[in-house]
Amino acid sequence: MNFLAHLYLAGENEEIIVGNFIADHVKGNRINKYSDGIKTGIRLHREIDTFSDNHLIFRKSKKRLAGKYRKYAGVIVDMYYDHFLSANWDSFSEEDIKSFTNRMYKIVIKRFLILPAKTQRILPFMAASNWLVAYGTIDGLGRALKGIANRTPFESGMENAIEDIQKDYNLYKTEFEKFFPELIDFSRVRLQELY
Repeated sequence: MNFLAHLYLAGENEEIIVGNFIADHVKGNRINKYSDGIKTGIRLHREIDTFSDNHLIFRKSKKRLAGKYRKYAGVIVDMYYDHFLSANWDSFSEEDIKSFTNRMYKIVIKRFLILPAKTQRILPFMAASNWLVAYGTIDGLGRALKGIANRTPFESGMENAIEDIQKDYNLYKTEFEKFFPELIDFSRVRLQELY
């Protein structure tokens, strides 16, 4: 899952939200420099990723892209699924998506000085352009995929993945709709167990 799904699944505890948001930029034992709440968010994020990577539906979406995008196929599926979450937000939350994302940005920005350097670099751009809401449009998703492609150390071709979702849009949407409720249930249980 990408940023929007991780924030959605993090619950209401601000430290867990921050941990879930920064987890991809916290490698190895660097987790130990954070508070217990942020550590819990990082652990939840990692467990969400493991659940997703091993889920049959997610793997099915990923397999469709693997021949073309190799190791980046999972990143692309994460982005596709964030697109469907953003585009269909009202099916998952009573809070308006702009209100939700603005609240999340404020929570994370409050702790800007403790964020990993990578997070500090992207957060101002993310908040200013509200990437999380923009994911919900094809144009916004395309810009996000292009941005990720520009930041990868190798030629990934991810900027072309917008064509793949357009070609099989309903197929990916159906897979997301089957997968995401299971991920919500998993996250709720793990959040209670971890916290």
